[in-house]
Amino acid sequence: MKLIKNIALVCVLVLVSCKPEQNHYVPTPYELPQPAYFPSRNNIPADNPMTEEGLALGRKLFYDARLSGRDGTDGIRSCASCHHQENNFDFGGSAGLHHSVMPLVNLAWNHTGLGWNGSVATLEDMVLAAVTSPVEINADTNQVVKYLQKTDDYPELFEKAFGSREITFINIQRAIAQFVRSLVSADSKFDRYLRGEDELTEDEMAGYELFCTEEGADCFHCHGGGGLALMTTNLFYNNGLDDEFNDPEDRAAVTGSHWDRGAYKAPTLRNIAVSAPYMHDGRFTTLDEVIDFYSEGVKDSENINPLMHHVMDGGVQLTDIEKAKLKAFLNTLTDDEFLNNTEFSRP
Repeated sequence: MKLIKNIALVCVLVLVSCKPEQNHYVPTPYELPQPAYFPSRNNIPADNPMTEEGLALGRKLFYDARLSGRDGTDGIRSCASCHHQENNFDFGGSAGLHHSVMPLVNLAWNHTGLGWNGSVATLEDMVLAAVTSPVEINADTNQVVKYLQKTDDYPELFEKAFGSREITFINIQRAIAQFVRSLVSADSKFDRYLRGEDELTEDEMAGYELFCTEEGADCFHCHGGGGLALMTTNLFYNNGLDDEFNDPEDRAAVTGSHWDRGAYKAPTLRNIAVSAPYMHDGRFTTLDEVIDFYSEGVKDSENINPLMHHVMDGGVQLTDIEKAKLKAFLNTLTDDEFLNNTEFSRP
């Protein structure tokens, strides 16, 4: 009897030792870069800490047309279909949308809602909105999960990032949001100037002074400067583009306030030279057109923001020389390292 028990014990041990090895992945924490002159508070949620594995998964999903829940045939969109790295993760042209595409840059420090009217609260929510929007990826979340679950590569990647081979759409949202938060632009010529590593030319400095003064171009109230290096307040303004308002998706659609008619988020000016077209409806295709508008094309209305101090003159009335200097400064906001960083490119 004792011999039988010993044989049985050996068999159990052999069976246990023959079980497939269980993988217990522990994601590697990722530390978001924090430029000294950026805001100290970011929007990383407690339930979605950034990890190397989460970023890698999010990057793959961002560029993968299979996120549509179908195969990658022509005509199926991914996030990258409308957010091109060389265009500041903007579109760089007309995407056929009601509103133009907004750049995905330095959004880890945005706390005021996303999109032109701020209707989307978080980056995680933005992923859901983009995937389900009929004018964007236009997919069914359940179908996306089922499709990705059947692929050879994604279950293991989700296990490494989130501890389970079972794919959920919330983890898809989390992964892509992590990748978007990692898109930090902070190495333009202007950044190097702020760090004391470079100098602005005489024209660039004159343009900066115009940017930062009310008697000049008066840009800083909405877009900041050295003291607000994100180059946006992330707030919403009626900047005098129009004097009649019929857009159902302006800021008033979110707040319900009549006074928010014609108001939209002030986008970041970082990499602005490669972020055309400009304004919420993409009406301007060049920086020169934008500068001309603020100089002599501003329209008055009861809804115009009080910070548009020169509205009664139709704009800030810059000379051609001043316009050229302002443009020279805006060009210092181009971050070539960011636009060409292979860590952000298609894997």
